Amino acid sequence: MSDTAGNGAVLVVGGGISGLTAALEAAEVGNDVFLIEKNAYFGGRVAQLNQYFPKLCPPTCGLEINFKRIKDNRRIRTYTMTTVKSISGGPGNFEVQLETAPRFINSNCTACGDCAQACTDEIDDAFNFGMGKIKAVYLPHEMAFPRRYVLAKQACSPSCLEAIKAACKYNAVELDMQPKTFTLKVSSIIWSTGWNPYDANKISNLNYGSSSAIITNMMMERLAADNGPTKGKILRPGDNKEPASFAFVQCAGSRDENHLQHCSYICCMATLKHISYIRAQYPDAKIYVFYIDLRTPGKYEKFREKFMADPNTVFIKGKVADIVAERDGGVTVVAENAVTGKKVHQKVDLCVLATGMEPALGEQAKTLGVAMDGNGFVVSDPAKGMIAAGCAKSAVDVYSSGQSSTAAALKAIQIGR
Repeated sequence: MSDTAGNGAVLVVGGGISGLTAALEAAEVGNDVFLIEKNAYFGGRVAQLNQYFPKLCPPTCGLEINFKRIKDNRRIRTYTMTTVKSISGGPGNFEVQLETAPRFINSNCTACGDCAQACTDEIDDAFNFGMGKIKAVYLPHEMAFPRRYVLAKQACSPSCLEAIKAACKYNAVELDMQPKTFTLKVSSIIWSTGWNPYDANKISNLNYGSSSAIITNMMMERLAADNGPTKGKILRPGDNKEPASFAFVQCAGSRDENHLQHCSYICCMATLKHISYIRAQYPDAKIYVFYIDLRTPGKYEKFREKFMADPNTVFIKGKVADIVAERDGGVTVVAENAVTGKKVHQKVDLCVLATGMEPALGEQAKTLGVAMDGNGFVVSDPAKGMIAAGCAKSAVDVYSSGQSSTAAALKAIQIGR
């Protein structure tokens, strides 16, 4: 299958807040846009947040209006569960081959949920970073766009699949659905492929996985979210204990030549935001922040000052050497205080690793001819018709990502004219 929207069409790869912004900016000035996303839903990492800077808005604040604008704009064609397989041609005349993975649920789906009620098999809840199980046929999250279920067919027994299909009165379950390959002809490509949390299992000294009391910053976002695994209550995974003490380990994987060499920019601000979550639920909890440097640029300095003045929050300048699991379910964080030179052993109920931002496009960029810098971020090359946007370009917050995406759209629509 081949599809083209004529001269000036833009392909946006990645449907997070950056890709949504770039697609809308390009379409609203008259360009045809193809917006693809590898996940089963649009919204990216922002959809997984409880709140985001600078106004501490919930994700509904920015995503709902963009979803409505996407639906209302006939120049934008959307494709989920879709990835780029190959690119040929050049600026003004790209031919891009894509593949859409089978969802096993077709467009007849009304998201009524009857299939999930009939489903007897479960999978790990990826949206909540494995903190719980969900049915093998599921709506990715309550705000999912498109609002359509997904079936993890390989996780289902034959009897489960039969029950799911029988439960759907709209004939939306399509068990023989196959991958679909198609080609698009576009003038320019915007890479808004976003970021992944750095894999904490790779940071051996922090012992992630040794205790349910060691979580990542994105897991903390989901714990605090009303639609998260604990319905917004910050509880320790595993035993659901209400923590009385917390530790934050900054630069978990960032600014480290063995892991991510770059500063991930958002981690310090994210930790301060998480302290605000904790204070809303546990006003007297003890909090310890282990850091190399605290980076809260510009307008975020005042936000930092508020929490540094908190008498129950202690900031310790020092790199964490070890995290030891304790028998009571807590952990002990071991570090050296760089100011006093003393070794610190701090026992807490819950430890949060401020893991860094790793560019999501990864090694695939090389096979597609996309230029990258030394840290794996996409480098814009307008002469080659390729533009980077948002966190595909650099580690930035949501606000800066929007600015970057608007700029990317302006560059992309000039190519091929």
